[in-house]
Amino acid sequence: MKSTLELGQRNLNIFDLQGVLMGSTELRIGDQARERVIECRAYLDRKMAASEDPIYGINTGFGSLCDVKISVEQLEKLQENLVMSHACGMGEEVPSEVVRLMLALKVQSLSLGHSAVQEKTIDLLLAMYNLDILPIVYQQGSLGASGDLAPLAHLSLPLLGKGDVYLKGKRMSTARAFEKTGLEPISLRSKEGLALLNGTQFMTAYAVWALLQSTKLNYLADLIGATSLDAFDGRIEPFFAQIHEVRGQSGQIDTAANIREFLQGSQLIQRAKEHVQDPYSFRCIPQVHGASRDAIRYVRSIVEREMNAVTDNPTVFPEDDLIISGGNFHGQPLAISMDLLAIALSELGNISERRVYQMVNGKRGLPAFLVAEPGLNSGFMIPQYTAASIVSQNKQLCTPASVDSIESSNGQEDHVSMGANAATKLYRVVENLERILGIELYTASQALGFRKDNTSPFIEEFILAFRNEVPFVEVDTIHHEHMVDSAAFLRHLEVDTELL
Repeated sequence: MKSTLELGQRNLNIFDLQGVLMGSTELRIGDQARERVIECRAYLDRKMAASEDPIYGINTGFGSLCDVKISVEQLEKLQENLVMSHACGMGEEVPSEVVRLMLALKVQSLSLGHSAVQEKTIDLLLAMYNLDILPIVYQQGSLGASGDLAPLAHLSLPLLGKGDVYLKGKRMSTARAFEKTGLEPISLRSKEGLALLNGTQFMTAYAVWALLQSTKLNYLADLIGATSLDAFDGRIEPFFAQIHEVRGQSGQIDTAANIREFLQGSQLIQRAKEHVQDPYSFRCIPQVHGASRDAIRYVRSIVEREMNAVTDNPTVFPEDDLIISGGNFHGQPLAISMDLLAIALSELGNISERRVYQMVNGKRGLPAFLVAEPGLNSGFMIPQYTAASIVSQNKQLCTPASVDSIESSNGQEDHVSMGANAATKLYRVVENLERILGIELYTASQALGFRKDNTSPFIEEFILAFRNEVPFVEVDTIHHEHMVDSAAFLRHLEVDTELL
């Protein structure tokens, strides 16, 4: 049975949207939010009936056409034309889980009562989501300012009965999907097209998806790093609380505590060591993973504010009798944050690959390339190559999008965030990190197989679950299949959110 999430309140966090991403949550808006929506629309109708003064985007053109006045008779056509003309997306389709998040976040923003949309506009968006009608949206086209115009136009086309959608995973025209589900398109009234298209929901949806994945992957990086530390016969002293407390970095402190907890009861970590120090990729796990953990927490604070924000333009304040044309659609807070998150995740992958490199080098009593007969067998030589290749790609993807800007709309929109590009490349960094950590787990589990002493009960249980999906490698095999299964194991692994 599906859970229900009530939108229109300013208290959403990323974990509230976990069920939206998975399609296991139904959406509704609360009574108070519905009242705010109705009152805001009524206020705008009264305002327009009482005055013919130009109000940007409501009875004027858009962008550099803001000085062109539109007659009352053409206001609905203006909004319809806006949606159609801005549906200019290109490239690959946005993944379905991100489209679900876009729909939820658009309803959330409109339901806060400052966008002057019709009640039935929100109801149709809700119905589409709840009936699993997902608009087809494309990854390219947004500059991340003046809102995510092109992707949000594609998200909005079905409201007019136009465009294509997926109904329960099957592609068809909106008209066909509405016929099958009994829905009907609506006519947009003044301001509505702009309310739908101005906004940061494309960027925010990607950011929410990335945060949900990266929060879990940061935890798993600690767990897999602890597994590698034991497999490499590493030392526990660099994880003692005292050394981290005197520095005072919270992410570092928490990471070291995780490692100590994961390794509690390990025979391997407790045995006498011949070496005095470990390489940085083991010894500095708290400092590196912890820095990424702090960055993830910072980005989460920015994104959760955006999830609970009104980001269209103009913004309507019935209680103050104000309609303000501003710039809440500008994605700079998200663009900078997503660039930072990409860097933080790339570093988790960077140090992970270094641990793989150390484990296959025939050190600390482990056979070269972690195979019983090296020479005849290449063993784990090339999985490390693959990890290095993916790490290198992540470094390239970390070139910041947020420092770029290209003037548009005849100079009216002369600085843009490029947050949409930050979002789509962040998505690839997250996918790559999952693959890198999968390769490290594959390698560490193999290395543990050559140890006579046991690791901790917690890690033993973790490896046992992994072994149900990925076997110990006796002789050369096609690693690709096991590497894919390793990444899938991490993807499907459920982690209690309280641990994150």
